[in-house]
Amino acid sequence: MWESGGAGIAADLRPDVPHPARMYDYYLGGKDNFPADRAAAEKALAANPEFRSTARANRAFLTRAVRCVADLGIDQFLDIGTGIPTAGNTHEIARTARPGARVVYVDNDPIVLSHARALMAGSGAGRTTVIQADLREPGDLLDAVRAVELLDFSRPVGLVLAAVLHFLRDEDQPHRVLGALLDTLPSGSHLVLSHGTADFIPSATRDRVTGVYDRATAPLVGRSREEVRAFFDGLDLLEPGVTTVPLWRPDTTPEPGADRVSMYGAVARKP
Repeated sequence: MWESGGAGIAADLRPDVPHPARMYDYYLGGKDNFPADRAAAEKALAANPEFRSTARANRAFLTRAVRCVADLGIDQFLDIGTGIPTAGNTHEIARTARPGARVVYVDNDPIVLSHARALMAGSGAGRTTVIQADLREPGDLLDAVRAVELLDFSRPVGLVLAAVLHFLRDEDQPHRVLGALLDTLPSGSHLVLSHGTADFIPSATRDRVTGVYDRATAPLVGRSREEVRAFFDGLDLLEPGVTTVPLWRPDTTPEPGADRVSMYGAVARKP
C-alpha cells in the first residue's frame, strides 16, 4: 500500500513557476511537468545539452547505489528530495534484494505528493510513505518522519540524497543539514549522495544554467569534487569513493566522457 503523510500540505502547486523536480522529470522524458517547467528546462538544455544525459546517468547511479546498500543488508530507506516518481524508484530497487524493505520519501513540493498518490496507487508499493517536509529544516523533517512510524531508527537506515543538496545555497548550511540527519542514524547506516558540479563546464555555461534555476523555485549550486567529498567527512567511503556518477560501480563499460559528467556520486557507511 502506498501511503501519504504529513500535516498542513500546501494546495498551491504554482504550475506557472518552474520547479526543479518537474524540470528533472522533463529531462528524463517524463510527462508530469507544466509548460513553465518545459520552457525553463529547454533554456537549461540550450546552455548545457548534457543535462538530459546527466539526469539519466544520475538515475542509473541511484539504481546501482541503492541496490548495493540493500545487498549490504539495509532494509529501510529515507529518500529525501525524491522528486516525481518514475521508473526505478528507491522502493522498487531496494526490494529486489530486500522484499520487505520500507521506504519513506520526502519532498517539499506538493505536486510530488499529488503525483506520488496518483502514480503509485495500486502499484504494490508495499510499506512506502511519502511526506512533505523541507530539507532545510531537518529537525521538523525528522519529526514528520517519526510521526508516520515506518522507520526504526534503532536499526541502520539508508539515507538517500540524490541530486538534492545542490539546491541548497551555502547560507542554507548544507553541512549542518546533513549532519543533523546523520546524527539521528545509528552506526551501520549508509549515505547515498549525488551532487551536481560545474567542474567540467565553462564559466559562461555555468552562469547561464544557474540563471535559469535562479528564476525557478530553487537555485542550482554546482560544487567541486573536493566540496562534495567534504559531505562524507567522518564516514567510511565505499570504493571507488567520490567519482562522476557513471563511474561509480558501472554495470557496463562506461562511454567516452564518463569522467566529465557534471554529477558526482558516492556511497558511505556511518561507523
